[in-house]
Amino acid sequence: MKKWLVPLVIVGVVVFVIFKWVVGFNNTAVRLNENVAEAWGNVETAYQRRSDLIGNLVKTVQGAADFEKETLTQVIEARAKATSTTINAGDLTPENMAQFQKAQAGLSGALSKLLVSVERYPDLKANQNFLKLQDELASTENQILTVRTRFNEAIKPYNNHVKVFPNSILAGWFGFEGKPYFEAEAGAEKAPDVNFDFGTKK
Repeated sequence: MKKWLVPLVIVGVVVFVIFKWVVGFNNTAVRLNENVAEAWGNVETAYQRRSDLIGNLVKTVQGAADFEKETLTQVIEARAKATSTTINAGDLTPENMAQFQKAQAGLSGALSKLLVSVERYPDLKANQNFLKLQDELASTENQILTVRTRFNEAIKPYNNHVKVFPNSILAGWFGFEGKPYFEAEAGAEKAPDVNFDFGTKK
């Protein structure tokens, strides 16, 4: 091989290695980002199911004419706020996540208050529709916990990929940013009170 070709070969090899690294980084980041988007979609679906169940629960409770209107109003308003607070999978910033969690926590609190109030209404707490909705809510809360955990599991490899050096350099060029985890809400060590024992045997 002629000596003047050696530098060209070296440069060509270096360019090829860099190209493969860049392409590999981008393709992996795209795949991991899609996994995050899918996991977030599952989170939204679970919360939407809870919202739908709460809507049905409110309609059932409204049938009790003397039920506290203030309590129902709080649940209805909290549900409206929670359903209006949405985040696009491509806009998962810490601020947006905090806002989303705050709205959902407000709904959980209002729902817990409503379920405590039901204790004073024997006919309502024995209502089969109410009992069925209560069971479905408890199941949905477990589902929410599961999808939130899986969302965090999808976030970890993505963040590891785009934050480590030297990938972090390419991440800036391609617009890939680290994403926030779902953090426990204040008082989350106590599960939402959506599965009370009202002393009613099914």
